[in-house]
Amino acid sequence: MDPVRLGLSMHPHGRAETASRDLFKQIVAVATAAEGSGFDSFWVGDHFYAQQTNDWTQPRLEAYGLLSAIGARTQRLKLGTHVTAVTHRNPALLAKIVTTLDIISQGRAILGLGAAFHIKEHESYGFSFPGVSERLDRLSEAVQICRLMFDDGEASFAGKYYSIAHAFNYPRPVQERIPILIGGSGERRTLRLVAQYGDACNLAGTAETLRHKLGVLERHANETGRDSTKIVKTTTKMVVIDDTSAGARRAAEVARMNIGLSEEDFAGFALVGNAGEVREQAESILAVGMDGVVCTVPDPFDTESVTAVGNTLSGLGG
Repeated sequence: MDPVRLGLSMHPHGRAETASRDLFKQIVAVATAAEGSGFDSFWVGDHFYAQQTNDWTQPRLEAYGLLSAIGARTQRLKLGTHVTAVTHRNPALLAKIVTTLDIISQGRAILGLGAAFHIKEHESYGFSFPGVSERLDRLSEAVQICRLMFDDGEASFAGKYYSIAHAFNYPRPVQERIPILIGGSGERRTLRLVAQYGDACNLAGTAETLRHKLGVLERHANETGRDSTKIVKTTTKMVVIDDTSAGARRAAEVARMNIGLSEEDFAGFALVGNAGEVREQAESILAVGMDGVVCTVPDPFDTESVTAVGNTLSGLGG
């Protein structure tokens, strides 16, 4: 898998006051700004409700329909969810959906998959929400099924939770290998799944936390006979840039209050400062062994902020 050096993650998909007819145009404007300013990938949340608000009416488009439409309107951006809950879709159907995205985008799809956490949307939509151990077991089976269907025209798999029998996946993907990114940082189960099956991962934490997680991943990879350098490692950071350090700190405090994080947690999540300071902070993340950063901005519809971040961090790690 080609490294993801600089991604843009768009959460949420819309504002409550946005008219339905205008929503997609606004999202396309953000994706176009990202592509034009140096981002190599565009990610959307695969949720039906916003996680960090009690406003359940905040717009959330279905992720794969949205990504496919963006794929038809962009040329270069890799496209994926950040990430799909394993409980939301039958894995064979998911593989077919992502294959369709790959064909529409001419070979730019990435499957992002995780063990699920948002219980409210499961309850509302009638999806089962088993315990964490079962969700991780389901994730393991789903990743294997998707890999089989991406790689083979006809796939069979018999698991405890999911089984397929001679499932055909035609037309074939454009990419020789659609990458699978596994989200999550759990050291015992999730990072072992990354080591076994993942082409990429997305980890959370400060530089020192990431260094530790990478060490755990490398140990799992050694135990499973995998070369950990072949796994693309990303982390997600909110980026707040201003002409001055003081201005960036003020904007970052507003953003922190809006998303409800403690000062300590936000400090581990955000890159804050003028352009030079933000670039230095991002490079320090890569210095511990990460391959790239997936960015968010405080206002996901602010194309000027998206462009500023892209221009500041383009070429990162290259």
